[in-house]
Amino acid sequence: MGARISLLIALAATLIGATVGSVVGLVAGFHRGAVDAVLTKVIDVQLAFPFVLLAIAVVAVAGPSVPVLVIVLAIGAWVGHARIVRGLVLSLRERDYVQAARALGARAPRIIGRHLVPGGALDDRGARDVRRRPIIILESTLSFLAWACSRRRSSWGSDLRDAAVYVRQAWWTAAFPGWRSWRWCWPSTCSVTA
Repeated sequence: MGARISLLIALAATLIGATVGSVVGLVAGFHRGAVDAVLTKVIDVQLAFPFVLLAIAVVAVAGPSVPVLVIVLAIGAWVGHARIVRGLVLSLRERDYVQAARALGARAPRIIGRHLVPGGALDDRGARDVRRRPIIILESTLSFLAWACSRRRSSWGSDLRDAAVYVRQAWWTAAFPGWRSWRWCWPSTCSVTA
């Protein structure tokens, strides 16, 4: 039961974070100068702030619900995508076919859509995030702390919270949800800062 809501939240947050991060990375990498400097500073500020504190603050203000949790986790996920896509675009924009398109008078949206995106600017990190990034661990952490979903919804974190009372009598009630949420993050480094 807990897997349904945990995987749904992780998938939705990864899709939103990958989309926003890819767009920001494309724009920052292609339009260098002031645009790149501002977007890079926004990324650096986001990375410098502890994500769990940000998540708890947003959930405390907006209230615990599934859409709020998806948005909070997407806020934590977009920066990694933006940095990787920005780096790829910085290398791709200097290739000969992009320079030729620019010399022929192609505008920025056409170069981005026709040459950079098919050329590999969008990475497969989003597909790996659901399984390897700590989004599920973060969702389980917030659910365990009762900052994520309402009590009516079951997720791996809320299952762990409910099973903590019975851990001496029935250890398996806490072991299996905890093992599953941890196993989804293996073998990556599951830091809570995402």
